Amino acid sequence: MKLVEVTTPAHQREFIEMAVRLYKNEKNWIRPLDKDIEGLFHSETNKLFRNGAKAKRWLLQDEKGQTIGRIAAFINPKMKEKQPTGGVGFFECIDNQEAAFMLFDIAKDWLESEGMEAMDGPINFGERDKWWGLLVDGFSEPNYNMPWNFPYYQKFFEDYGFKLYFKQFTYMRPVQDVGFDAKMIKRANAVIDNPDYSFRYIKGKELQEKAPEYFMTVYNKAWARHMGKSIALKEAKLMFGKMKPIIDPRLIYFAFYKGEPVGFFIQIPEINQIFKHVNGKMDLIGKLKFLWYKTFSPPNKMLGLVFGVVPEHQSKGVESAMIISYDKMSNSPKFPYKTIEMNWIGDFNPKMMRVCEQLLAEIYKTHHTYRYLFDREKPFERHPIFD
Repeated sequence: MKLVEVTTPAHQREFIEMAVRLYKNEKNWIRPLDKDIEGLFHSETNKLFRNGAKAKRWLLQDEKGQTIGRIAAFINPKMKEKQPTGGVGFFECIDNQEAAFMLFDIAKDWLESEGMEAMDGPINFGERDKWWGLLVDGFSEPNYNMPWNFPYYQKFFEDYGFKLYFKQFTYMRPVQDVGFDAKMIKRANAVIDNPDYSFRYIKGKELQEKAPEYFMTVYNKAWARHMGKSIALKEAKLMFGKMKPIIDPRLIYFAFYKGEPVGFFIQIPEINQIFKHVNGKMDLIGKLKFLWYKTFSPPNKMLGLVFGVVPEHQSKGVESAMIISYDKMSNSPKFPYKTIEMNWIGDFNPKMMRVCEQLLAEIYKTHHTYRYLFDREKPFERHPIFD
């Protein structure tokens, strides 16, 4: 077996196509958009490179020159850890432990040469909400930008010496006729009856002109300290601009206190139900297929992207009130979405887990994020619990 660094356009194409061949008989695998993967490794499309980030990719070939595995390793200076920690991701491999370990070794060696003391994997070269974690339970079709992998990958990671850093849960519930926890309803009604609070979805001009500002205000108070970064209004506007082709105003919901935004949940139609028909290509044919399926066979599942309440209004029932008031609108026979899935609920975030449980949602999928310490004698610590 031979390792080849990805350095040419032909290697880049092979990095994509080897996964397509590997999963060709897997009915639940959905080919990611090629541009969503390849774009991560170019400075023109991934701004991390402008901040000193580094990345390398390798292909593993057998004696006949056929690609049997791939891996990427990367260093993100924005990752703040006790020890310098790099990442590995986009790992794919045939069912062969020797091959898998060769891929882990080359990534480890490069990261160690760059001064790293640990590696997390499999993770994304960018934000946590994409391509993060190893699927270990719930091998149904993946949601957009969520990883799907063979079950045997778990043994590769754990036998190599990776240890569980945290779990990520995907919760699922039907949209209609499920009900809610009785205590949650009581808390919600107390807030809903308070005239200082209001709850509504954002539509029309307000969606593009004001929603990014509302989002930025709540996010920076509710999430920035946990995620290690705040966002600027420009970034929030860019996010909403990118979502514009798929956005459904009925899925963008905010809570206000005396007219000021204090909470939100942002959802989108689960567009992998459409993208599975375009075979990874958003060329002219892919775009035409996307428009056809979006119009005549639209998604019936919605995907929860992010949920947050500013700290001064947490533990007051605002989360419950936002959900209960939204349910009154969505619990209608005309509402087109039948289920909702909530991605990326970390086991280090018990508050969000409780919210999902109060929704009577159930864990539908589980992903693992692993960590490998290069100093094998160093004590291992799991991800800290959010307070």
